[in-house]
Amino acid sequence: DQIVFTYLHLAADEQQTKALIKSKSVDIAYETIEKDNGSLPLLLPMSEVAGRMATQEAAKYLEMPQGGMGVLLGGVTGVEPATVVVIGGGVVGINAAKMACGLGAKVYILDMNLERLAYLDDVMPANCFPVMSNAAVLRELVLKADVVIGAVLVAGAKAPKLLTKEMLKEMKKGSVIVDVAIDQGGCFETSKATTHDNPCYEVDGVIHYCVANMPGAVAKTSTLALTNATLPYAVEIANKGWKKAMQENKEIKRGANVIKGKVTYKAVAQAFDLDYSPVEEFL
Repeated sequence: DQIVFTYLHLAADEQQTKALIKSKSVDIAYETIEKDNGSLPLLLPMSEVAGRMATQEAAKYLEMPQGGMGVLLGGVTGVEPATVVVIGGGVVGINAAKMACGLGAKVYILDMNLERLAYLDDVMPANCFPVMSNAAVLRELVLKADVVIGAVLVAGAKAPKLLTKEMLKEMKKGSVIVDVAIDQGGCFETSKATTHDNPCYEVDGVIHYCVANMPGAVAKTSTLALTNATLPYAVEIANKGWKKAMQENKEIKRGANVIKGKVTYKAVAQAFDLDYSPVEEFL
């Protein structure tokens, strides 16, 4: 059996999904390995890197030579700092917000979970304001934002489009939006995947940074962080074989996306209107 164990992000990639179905391989996605508490241990290290990079890149593209409005993220004495809006209070969001707060920006972090907002209120510094997310609040905040960072995740599924074209038209010219959710299709209506060689484009005067696989730019850090997390799972699959590993470890079983030509992850099947087969059928 050929086993593919890596980041797949199939819900945003129909071509790859159909190719894996055709190959009859066993395809286990890093991003859907899930613990009993709902955490995603193999997405965590890259989410940390991408969140921190999001603020770093936004600060750079706010500079006028890069096409931005010429605002320093943290301001200086007597001059207001930039306003950063982070959509999503998960691992990406909290890391993006930490970096922005550390640089001195005024940061709003939006989430729909009250418990998460309470946690963020406890752990984040005074220049970070956790806010309950809804369409009206989002529209209000993006209008005054210098930077918007999309850090939304629906595990294994396509990201929802939260920043609309209409909202974008009303944003400040020269502001920057960073879509970290681009690997799952993006959470801005105007997002399209870019590369590290050509990372940005402009729509309605707003700079879009939508690089897929952002952590690839800091490959040494990313490789060490990812290997620390993935190696125990890889060793277990190699030693036991995929079937026994899934039987004995629910986290690995939850990671199964495609097995022997059948889609075994519900969100992927729903994304492309494909038949869904529970993984238990193969065990």
